[in-house]
Amino acid sequence: MEHEILVHQCCLDVSGAEYEVQVYARSDGSHVAKTVFAPGDVIVNDGESLTEALERHARLLPLAIDSRQLLKEYRRRFEPN
Repeated sequence: MEHEILVHQCCLDVSGAEYEVQVYARSDGSHVAKTVFAPGDVIVNDGESLTEALERHARLLPLAIDSRQLLKEYRRRFEPN
């Protein structure tokens, strides 16, 4: 695993809910933004800069959240208990 250093933390509002975002700098100069939903369930977006990684994360996080909601609804409706 590549060495990462936390360089930025913030919260993003997605449909009225806040999600924590942590941005890490990597040893190669790139950055990675992460939002943890649960252990083993992490959304990760990278970029060449902190700004690029954060902008990409802000753009794609709503899609990740929506896909989790759709999967949850599908499982509730169609999978046996």
